[in-house]
Amino acid sequence: MSTASVIPDDLGPPVSHLAVADGVPVFDRAGRRIGVVDQVMADPASGIFEGLVIHTLPLPGRHVYADHGQIAELRERGIVLAVDGDELHPLAPPARGGRQRDSVESPLERGLRRAWDWLNGVG
Repeated sequence: MSTASVIPDDLGPPVSHLAVADGVPVFDRAGRRIGVVDQVMADPASGIFEGLVIHTLPLPGRHVYADHGQIAELRERGIVLAVDGDELHPLAPPARGGRQRDSVESPLERGLRRAWDWLNGVG
């Protein structure tokens, strides 16, 4: 008997990021359930989908960030990643000393900062 995981085929139809509910299971590309959606991240000004904050399993777990490029499918009853769970971005406090004035924040850095701020109730 194979030990490989299989992504459930009953995840429902594809949905917009606007319809992804907190608590929806998240599966890595091999089909392993790695956690649940804790927060959908979208740019506040444009509403463009940036990524997901995922609470990993088993509990107590930790929070990681999946940017939009790491997500294969948004479905009604589950999210399928395009990567393995260990390739997701850990959420950590911003580096001490802040950003340099002339440096440009990448979209990933912006998403990680916003996810960290959300997790800590900032802003």
